[in-house]
Amino acid sequence: MEVQRNFFIFAFLFCSFLIWQAWQNQSFLNSKKNRKIDPIFHIANTKTNAKQIIIRNNVVSLVVNMYGGDIEKASLLIYKDQLHSSQPLKLLDTTSDFVYQAQSGLIGKDGPDDTINNSRPLYFSNKNFFELKNNEKELRVPITWVSDEGVIYKKTFILKSNRYDIEVEYDIYNSTHHILQMNMFGQIKQTNILPEERNIYSKNFALQTFRGAAYSSIDKKYEKYKFDTIANNQNLNIITENGWVAMLQQYFAVAWIPQNLGQNILYTSNLENGIVAIGYKSPTINIKPNSRSIIKSKLWIGPEIQKEMKSVAPYLDLTVDYGWLWFLSQPLFKLLTILYNMSGNWGFSIILITFIMKGITYPLTKAQYISMSKIRSLQPKIQDIKEKYQNDKQRISKEMIALYKKEKINPLGGFFPIFVQMPIFLSLYYMLISSVELRHAPFILWIHDLSSQDPYYILPIMMGLTMFFVQQTSSNNNITDPLQKNIMNFMPVIFTVFFLWFPSGLVLYYIISNLVTIIQQKFFLSHSYKI
Repeated sequence: MEVQRNFFIFAFLFCSFLIWQAWQNQSFLNSKKNRKIDPIFHIANTKTNAKQIIIRNNVVSLVVNMYGGDIEKASLLIYKDQLHSSQPLKLLDTTSDFVYQAQSGLIGKDGPDDTINNSRPLYFSNKNFFELKNNEKELRVPITWVSDEGVIYKKTFILKSNRYDIEVEYDIYNSTHHILQMNMFGQIKQTNILPEERNIYSKNFALQTFRGAAYSSIDKKYEKYKFDTIANNQNLNIITENGWVAMLQQYFAVAWIPQNLGQNILYTSNLENGIVAIGYKSPTINIKPNSRSIIKSKLWIGPEIQKEMKSVAPYLDLTVDYGWLWFLSQPLFKLLTILYNMSGNWGFSIILITFIMKGITYPLTKAQYISMSKIRSLQPKIQDIKEKYQNDKQRISKEMIALYKKEKINPLGGFFPIFVQMPIFLSLYYMLISSVELRHAPFILWIHDLSSQDPYYILPIMMGLTMFFVQQTSSNNNITDPLQKNIMNFMPVIFTVFFLWFPSGLVLYYIISNLVTIIQQKFFLSHSYKI
């Protein structure tokens, strides 16, 4: 059956696309002009023995180094580092082989963070541990440093209940007799190459997503920037109002969102020891003698929850990267969420969405089988044409087209349902590997994580069997060429191997889709005389 061959070719191209995409995520493809950017701070911390304080609300726990006031570690208390683990996920971390920090400070002419000598202010706090109580809505944690001239710098971390966005506020009191000029910066830096123990999907091409930097400006709502691009000193250096900078990985993000008027500089830097950075620098602020000024920024440290991120900054929700089929993945995710609210199980929601998709494409499926039934009834006439003009292939094609036109048959009509369903299949794939809501989402029995591969490979084997039965209930048996027949019979085995690494939720979708297809084929073929 021509449509079946088209389907398997299309599906094979899809799997090839996944392999190509995984390779692309690891390669350097950016051709921007080389621009060297001077780094702001390029070492993990010049005083690793400095005092640290812990700040936490009910969803995130931060470790702040008092030398500079940078966030050196951050744990997400609701999200576990691995399935069945009791340890919270460490998003930011500082170890001997891996650095991932959110830095902030005041630089410029009178800024206490000296980029030339690479020195930072050593802040003071009267406590080591701060926690938002259950009956409190907001936690304010001030740390203070006083310069030799008597200028008072108060850096305050503001956390709210159930929120992943944190405010970092500088309150500067100028006790001198001259104007102070400085800029606030926010910088995220990370080791370019992940240690093996942190790269849990390194051997699974089907589960790899973008890991790197990203930014938003007045000209570009959302733009990714590869770590390899930064490591090759092809750096970002743009001026924009508002905007934000971020570092992304699967399901989670860290982002600085400036909260000031005027134009910010967004930049990237290739730092020492294999560390890359993305950050922003605010416009210069002037603080008059004997007066105070406040400048602040927001910092997102957490999961890529679209609704919450959208409320924090414009276009920040686009960091949930659904690829080039985002316009399908986004409504599919909203529909899947509605179904989850009804069923309480993401696996059952995927089954329901499969039935819905099959229902939507039913008119096309019916048209497909009508077209196949008509073509099947014309097989004797087609065979006569082939025998009559066996030495003239051009005449055979011409006569067959004339026959299809006379009988009002579109020979490509059977391909349209496949053409419609494959983008849905791809969109669901992107959604499963990019939506944090589906991370560690259980189904039933042995499936404890729909976003990961089946640990026992039972679902892929079931998918291969259903694909085999789809072929057997089709007109595959009418293929006379032995080579074509062997290839078609071997295709379910090939796809079973591919699907061993695919997310369980996607394999589940395909199994249900195949089962519905088998039922539809049985029905339409047994009632073809009525169609």
